[in-house]
Amino acid sequence: MKKTVYLLIASIGFISCDLISLKTKRNREEKPVAIVYNKHLYKKDIAALMPKEISEQDSLILVKGLIYSWAKQQIFLSKAEENISEVNSLEIEKLVNDYKSSLYVNGYKEKLIKQRLDTIVSDQEIAEYYIRNKENFKLNEDLLQFAYVNFAPDHLDRDQIVKDFSAANPKNIEDLDKFLLSFKSYRLQDSSWVNLNYLKEKIPPFRSETKEKLLKISKLIQKEDSLGVYLVAIKNILKKNEIAPLSNVSWRIKQIILHKRKLELIREIEKTLINDAIKNNNFKEY
Repeated sequence: MKKTVYLLIASIGFISCDLISLKTKRNREEKPVAIVYNKHLYKKDIAALMPKEISEQDSLILVKGLIYSWAKQQIFLSKAEENISEVNSLEIEKLVNDYKSSLYVNGYKEKLIKQRLDTIVSDQEIAEYYIRNKENFKLNEDLLQFAYVNFAPDHLDRDQIVKDFSAANPKNIEDLDKFLLSFKSYRLQDSSWVNLNYLKEKIPPFRSETKEKLLKISKLIQKEDSLGVYLVAIKNILKKNEIAPLSNVSWRIKQIILHKRKLELIREIEKTLINDAIKNNNFKEY
């Protein structure tokens, strides 16, 4: 518990004076727990920072740490205000005002965007964008499509499963459906693209295989360990720097389209607001 308390105390040094409400005009009957120059710290100022379940001894340690951190912050702030030049003071004030203005403006823009932005992106829009910008979606790693099944070494239909799995006829793959309940795991009709690490994580015996061996089209790669038999077929391969498949970049394209809509909406809002200001004589250019 003490370790937690000390970590809390250490982190308090990063808490700005804004997190502890300082009010100089308080009820005189309320006694402050600390005073630095004309700044007062009261019990209610630190109550919100105190954990609910804490021993009396640890509570005292934490309170002392909070008081010390607050006092240090106020002393530095006071000295900084005394020693900072008028030029620097004006510069800081300008930065504060600019930041405050940007918060208001951005907050208002986000509110309008949330109300007006059309967030529905159709599959057709995504496909059209993909076709127009294919060169922007080159792969930064190799991808592959694969099928696999994993079953117990003593499976009664082992030979038949291997035969059907390695057959070129799609009907043989369909014939494997009757064995699905007896498989430990499988991936037969999944056409999604994955990277090599996914394949190795999915199938433990393949973790020691080289990239060159696995990144080749193959009807059957068979592995076995004490836990089971693993059959893998590498269906298709896309090499690094080839164009990524649409399925792998559709979400990214959707975000791009939404971002473009957002920028267009912001420009439209800005134009409307300026025109309204001119119309109402709130904006005059001389």
